[in-house]
Amino acid sequence: MKLGIVGLPNVGKSTLFNAITNAGAESANYPFCTIDPNVGMVAVPDSRLDWLSELYHPKKTTPAVIEFVDIAGLVKGASKGEGLGNKFLSNIRATDAIVHVVRCFDDPNVIHVEGSTDPLRDIEIIDIELIMADMEMVQRRMDKCAKMGKTGDKKAAHEAQVLQGLMDWLNEGKSARSYQCDEDDAALIAQSELLSLKPVIYAANLDEAGFSDYQNVAYYQQVAEVAAEEGSQVIPVCAQLEAEIAQLESDEKAMFLEDLGISESGLDRLIKASYALLGLISYLTSGEDECRAWTIRKGTKAPQAAGKIHSDFERGFIRAEVVSFEDLKANGSMNAAKEKGLVRSEGKEYVVQDGDIILFRFNV
Repeated sequence: MKLGIVGLPNVGKSTLFNAITNAGAESANYPFCTIDPNVGMVAVPDSRLDWLSELYHPKKTTPAVIEFVDIAGLVKGASKGEGLGNKFLSNIRATDAIVHVVRCFDDPNVIHVEGSTDPLRDIEIIDIELIMADMEMVQRRMDKCAKMGKTGDKKAAHEAQVLQGLMDWLNEGKSARSYQCDEDDAALIAQSELLSLKPVIYAANLDEAGFSDYQNVAYYQQVAEVAAEEGSQVIPVCAQLEAEIAQLESDEKAMFLEDLGISESGLDRLIKASYALLGLISYLTSGEDECRAWTIRKGTKAPQAAGKIHSDFERGFIRAEVVSFEDLKANGSMNAAKEKGLVRSEGKEYVVQDGDIILFRFNV
């Protein structure tokens, strides 16, 4: 699962990406510093996995991971090919969701491509470029459906009608993800892989002073209002600070965050929020050999979750022995949890929950 980090040039995308991945993407003070997308696999912070590792002292601890892609800065006219726009838009199309980095600080030493800091304008520039690219795609599909409809294809005629409603919405400068329709029509629209349909998290990039008191920063409030209107999430970050934190060892990092008066870095919150945005959860396996977080989609049943470990586990699934992390932690050990009857035996229809600790029984 991929998340694309997007935004205007010089808003802090590559600095944030470098902090997330420690990948060392070139980050300079001029537009188009990032031309080819940088890609990094990122561990999802999980205090439950940390606790299990303390309990079992395994030979190996393996966290869940997600993929971040640092996409070069979009500019006005990207949908028409400006600023290598076509390439950038195709990179966004290949992602599952978007982290939209918005500059929320003033600094005369960091060039802004539009000449000033204005989060609402910056968000609108990106949105309009994605919407315009979508309109071209929707129009092509409408034309195809209209031709098929003339031959008596009722399904195509209905699809053309649905797409016309969406086109009218996009024409008003509104994103596809905010378009209201029933489930069947939404499924039709989803087939088009529209850019403005992708779920979004806003990363409000503040300077260090603003980050420590972000609720009172007017720029942040503007981003928060946009996010609230469309049902998205906004995470305050200070990309420069996060880049410094990312270089620290875990003990030093904890002390540094404590000095700042925060329990969790903006980066960790962003990674967790991105994981949830993709509809992903983790179940855990534990033991002396390995403690591991396994990534599944929300709503996955036990046999399919077992298949993430090995196809034989799914094919020969018998049952799953399950205890919630909270119950295990409250009782201190698996044996204590078993004595209290908290370890359940679940069958093929069990829907795995986030934080379940599972031992699969199978036979092939």
